[in-house]
Amino acid sequence: MSDSWQDPGSVSFMLDECDTWAIVGLSDNPERTAHRIAALLQERGKRIVPVHPSAPTVLGEQGYASLADIPFPVDVVDVFRKSEVAGEFADQAVRIGAKAVWFQLGVIDEDAFARTVAAGVPMVMDTCPAIEWRKREQA
Repeated sequence: MSDSWQDPGSVSFMLDECDTWAIVGLSDNPERTAHRIAALLQERGKRIVPVHPSAPTVLGEQGYASLADIPFPVDVVDVFRKSEVAGEFADQAVRIGAKAVWFQLGVIDEDAFARTVAAGVPMVMDTCPAIEWRKREQA
């Protein structure tokens, strides 16, 4: 793991200053990790935006089939997809003008990380907001 993947400044920026989180791979299945993390983000005052091909409404928020379909600005694109396909969502996040990209625990694409950061967009990879908030509370 590269220390730059979880830069404390980038983590703090996303957790503290970013309010609208588009969650790629979020479905209405409460058994899925994405659903639990979306609920946690809401509890922490964040607006969640489900991004899933079937565009379900999740936790009271309208879903969209793609990032490009979201008709308002997004702060963070949070990706719950396999590493092999996650990079395309980082690229889409840059294209839609997202302020940051977050790849969840176990989601790693070093090339996408390099492209995203080179485009001037902070990115965090291979961690979870729940883990990062827990670290802060234990400090």
